[in-house]
Order: sequence, then C-alpha cells, then structure tokens
Amino acid sequence: MSEQRRSSDYIVVGAGSAGSVVVRRLLDAGHSVHVIEAGAVDSDPAIHSPQGWPVLLGGAHDWGLFTTPQRHAADRRIFWPRGKVLGGSSSMNGMIYIRGHASDYDEWARETGDQSWSWANVLPLFKRSESHELGATEHHGGDGPLPVSRIGTPHPLAAAFVDAAMRNGHKLIEDFNADEMVGVGYTQTTTRGGERMSAWKSFVGPILDHPRLTVTTGALVHRVVVENGRAVGIEFSGEGAELVRAYADAEVVLSGGAIGSPKTLLLSGIGPSAHLASVGVDVVVDLPGVGENLHDHVLLSNVYESKQPLAAGANNLLEAQLYARSDGWTGAAPDLQPLFMHIPYPADGYPVPDNGYTIAPGIVAPKSRGTLRLASSDPYEQPLADPNILADPYDLEAMVDAVQICREIGASEAFAPWRRGELAPGPDARTRDDLREFVRRTAGTYHHQVGTCKMGSAADPDAVVGTDLRVFGVAGLRVADASIMPTVPSGNTNAPSIMVGERAADLILGVTGR
Repeated sequence: MSEQRRSSDYIVVGAGSAGSVVVRRLLDAGHSVHVIEAGAVDSDPAIHSPQGWPVLLGGAHDWGLFTTPQRHAADRRIFWPRGKVLGGSSSMNGMIYIRGHASDYDEWARETGDQSWSWANVLPLFKRSESHELGATEHHGGDGPLPVSRIGTPHPLAAAFVDAAMRNGHKLIEDFNADEMVGVGYTQTTTRGGERMSAWKSFVGPILDHPRLTVTTGALVHRVVVENGRAVGIEFSGEGAELVRAYADAEVVLSGGAIGSPKTLLLSGIGPSAHLASVGVDVVVDLPGVGENLHDHVLLSNVYESKQPLAAGANNLLEAQLYARSDGWTGAAPDLQPLFMHIPYPADGYPVPDNGYTIAPGIVAPKSRGTLRLASSDPYEQPLADPNILADPYDLEAMVDAVQICREIGASEAFAPWRRGELAPGPDARTRDDLREFVRRTAGTYHHQVGTCKMGSAADPDAVVGTDLRVFGVAGLRVADASIMPTVPSGNTNAPSIMVGERAADLILGVTGR
C-alpha cells in the first residue's frame, strides 16, 4: 500500500456539484485540498455542449447504475445515470438552474430544529454562488462563480408548449427563482456563451493551477480510514491495482452524492450493524440511518410524433417547464413539475419516432422512501439502490394527474402544426386505470436522488449527520451533497446541492452571517 501522509489539510471525495464548491471555498480560505474523484477529467466535448447530455447517458462518464426491481413499477430495474467525471452529475445533467420553493427549506429548518437551514438563511448562499446574466437583483447574485443564463431564443416547440399551457389556463412565470413558481415558463440554465458550466468548471476550473490543490482522478474510494474514532484519511485504488492511502490533517469531506456517500460510509463500517455484518464489513460505528430515506423525483414521457423534422435548437433541449398541483394537493409548494423536450425521450416499451418531442410529467413531492445497501464488501460492485418508487398511493395518483395535465397541453391547437399523433401513452389509454398502468410501466427518474445521509438531530433514528453536517460518531468526517437533504426540494437538485456546498464550507471554516 502506498501512503501520502499529511498531504493536505482536507480531503474532498467527489468533484461534483457540492464538492466543487467546498474545494473552491477551502482553497480561497488558505487551506490545502486533495480532491479524490472516481471519474476522469472533463475533456469530452459532449460534456461542454448544452445539447450533448443525451449521448452522455450510459457512456464512459456515467456510473450506469440500475435500481433493484421496483415492485410498484412493473418490477422494472430503472436506469439511474450519475456523473463519474470532474463535475459529477453537473457535467452530464440538463443544466436547469432552479432552487425549489421557500417552504422546502423552512421545512428542513423545522424538521431539524436549526433555523440556519431556513429559506431566509440559505437564499444568500444561493445568491453567493450565482453570476446571473442580468446581474444582481433581489432574487439573484451577480458576481459568483456559477454562470446562470436565461433561454435567449427558445425553440419553436418550447414556445408552443408555453403557449399551449397558457391556453389551458396556466399562468406565465417569468422567473421560477423569484416569488412565484406555479405556472409555465422557460428554464434558466447553468450555461454561458453556448457552453455548459458545470460546478467543477465554474468553481475550480479558474484555479486549477492553485499550488495548494491536488486532484486525483480515476480513484475509486474503498473506505474512510478511522483511527481512535477520528477520520484521518481515505483508502482508494487508482489507475493500477495498488491501494493508496491519503491523509487529511483537518477533515475528510464526502461529496459523492446520494449514492456514493452512503456507499463509502457503509464500506467504512459506518452504518446499520446488521447490514454491515451481512456483507462482511466490520462495524466501526452502528449508525442505522445510513442508506435510509432514499427518494427521487419521478419522471416519465408523453411522447409525440412530429409531422416533420425538428430544428436542433440552440439551448439545452429542456427549455420550458410547468409547475402545477395535483388534485387535492394543499402544500405551499407545487407538487408537479412537467418538463418539455423538443426531442423524443423514450418511454419504456413504446415506439420512438424519428422526429418527435416529449412532454414529461414529473412529481416533485414524492412520499415513497427506499434504501441504499451494499451488494457486497467489494468497492467495485454497484450498491443496491431501492427507491421503492410509487409505493405510496399518493405518488401514483399525483403522477396520473400530471400525465393528464400534459396530455391536455399536448392536444392543444398550439401544437397542431407539428403534432402527428401521441405515441405514449397513446390513443388506447382512455381511463384513469389505463394511465395508472402506463405510469407503472414507464416511470423513471428525474435524476434527483437525495436523502441517504439525512441531516437531523441526534434523536432522529434516520439521521446520519447533524445540522453541522458532521457524521454522528466519527470526528473529522462530514458529508456535503444531496444525500444530507431530509426531503427533496421541489425542483432540480443541482442548485440546491451547490447551496449545500456553500453551507458546508461556511460550517467547516466557522463562518457565520456571511
């Protein structure tokens, strides 16, 4: 085994949305940082093109995870793309910048008992990260590292979607990151000058030659090294078979996401003791919440065939969206977030047209919860992800409501110049039972997995970290990524994960009121 004793003040495992922020802020504060990333350098041109994300799914930069068979979703194993590259999933996502509803964060504060996670206290962190193309406003930051842009020239089909939704009574929303969310409008994107701006490219790219920064790519983490109750380093394997040990003088920060971070904790013997024993991992800390509370926004596809070929578009292929409420939903935040794509995004078991577009129903307040477990003690083996989607009857009924809303929009006269016909769910799906079956057969992911290292009080049996993001029972170890979210925000999770990175950096540095 090779050792790198005292190589850095901090080790950050994972160079994704939150990890990139932590790295930048710690370097800015004068610390040395060793980044350990399982993926490669972000040199693939498809990463940097706003239209490139479809070809990245299932490719060399994707962990390529599948869930366990989902018994409430026709026993299908659902494909969960996750970024394995500098930038993590921010290097392969759809680049939508949205924070969620204020009530999402007020609920975090209420549940954890810590008002520092309330909307009033996290909004400045969102703004600190952001460099909005319109500059600083009440709702946006103007000089942060992360570029955020509006859709300049929308695709004609995206404009038709907005027009169709408005004809169906939905309100036009100019900015989903301002005061109102319920309605239809264009997305904002983490792009600038026709390029994707991942978290890594935005936060760390400008300082890659920093003398206190060490970046190790192609490094699969095997475990956190714990000595006398304290995390002191990481064991990982690099490009060769040799096991390498790197040390941190101050702290180890796990930023591997809702899949990677709990997997690392479990491999390190930190988790439910019975499960660890069942896969032959020695127990270091019996922490039952590790891998619990797994949940995700669920998305599927209403697919339409077009009468003619469609222009490629100049933006991210995901230019417009709708926020709405399902029947009987009374929450402060909306629970539905349909998304428009001017490409055919396949629905399992349904034909894919050569020329087509998609109105994708999505739910953003799922009640179903699942687990993340190890398949074995082998770090090279994918974990067992069981989100248990559609287990709660609400999730199924809300998704059916979303399908119906999307079908009504898809049937609008605004689409008449393009619409040849609906392929999924198709004309044979007439009743609500038909649509329930369609949802079970085709439900997939919105790519927003969270919750597996839940933040909470020590009295919460499912909590893994405190509100300071320290792992219970292990000194010198924190988690900073989407896995700490008690509940998923009502929007895409890239911006919230970046905010978690900002908050983690403040906590590590002892900064208050910034």
